[in-house]
Amino acid sequence: MGTDDLGVLTEKIPIGKWVANAIEFIKDNFFHELRAFSGGLDWVLEAFAYFLGLIPPLAFIAMVAGVAFWLHRSIVLVIGVVIGLLLILNIGYWDEMLFTVVLVSASTIVCILVGVPLGIAAAHRPWLYRMLRPILDLMQTIPPFVYLIPTLTFFGLGLVPGLISTVIFAIPAPVRLTHHGISSAPRPLLEAGRAFGASDTQLLLKVELPHAMPTIMQGITQCIMLSLSMVVIAALVGADGLGVPVVRALTTVNVAQGFEAGLAIVVVAIVLDRILKQVERRKGKRGSAER
Repeated sequence: MGTDDLGVLTEKIPIGKWVANAIEFIKDNFFHELRAFSGGLDWVLEAFAYFLGLIPPLAFIAMVAGVAFWLHRSIVLVIGVVIGLLLILNIGYWDEMLFTVVLVSASTIVCILVGVPLGIAAAHRPWLYRMLRPILDLMQTIPPFVYLIPTLTFFGLGLVPGLISTVIFAIPAPVRLTHHGISSAPRPLLEAGRAFGASDTQLLLKVELPHAMPTIMQGITQCIMLSLSMVVIAALVGADGLGVPVVRALTTVNVAQGFEAGLAIVVVAIVLDRILKQVERRKGKRGSAER
């Protein structure tokens, strides 16, 4: 390895080549397993979207409005939800919205199942969080197009590479906020629990998780919003949803189509955000009033 007159290394460190060789190794040795996994998961996602498609749109809107009213007891919110979903139905993006809901729901479920336990474990083991922190930083800052390449190589076109890329982009939020919520549990409460003989599991279930639940819910809400921000990028690797008309509008310079599809994405984001926002806080206030 030589240097130039300024002492700068003239030979490039082949980082990209090392990564490419690792990806090729995985592809060559586990190609059939990866494609079997991709096919099975794609079938599940397609079946979920097909099931949602069987529900009449007006019935679906009524169900979502009912959930919004049950959680918040707000007529204004219900009216806003109904108007927003009727708008998506009217401009002709209902089926695309359902695929977007499937992608966001699946990625959020995966992020919860992986991110929340990982955040709890990191809160109890500082060395684990020190290891995770640079990885989480990398996952949040690296351009999504970079890890679309290996996911496309491993899983082919379809919903699955879009789902995997969305999970990579969104999972740091629940991990970080779960870690923050568990770590910020009041020490006097923990010491009181230990004084009464509570085990670590009991402290987690009865002290740490109840205290951290609003923060964990914040992480889940952020995860949903980050997943929605990936629908356009996921469309580039064949994932159906509202990102597809946006990409088509971009390639054909169709301003009307791009605006309508973007508006549909905004409506879905607002509806999900308003339905999930501060649910735990409202319930806590209602419980205090009853006492």
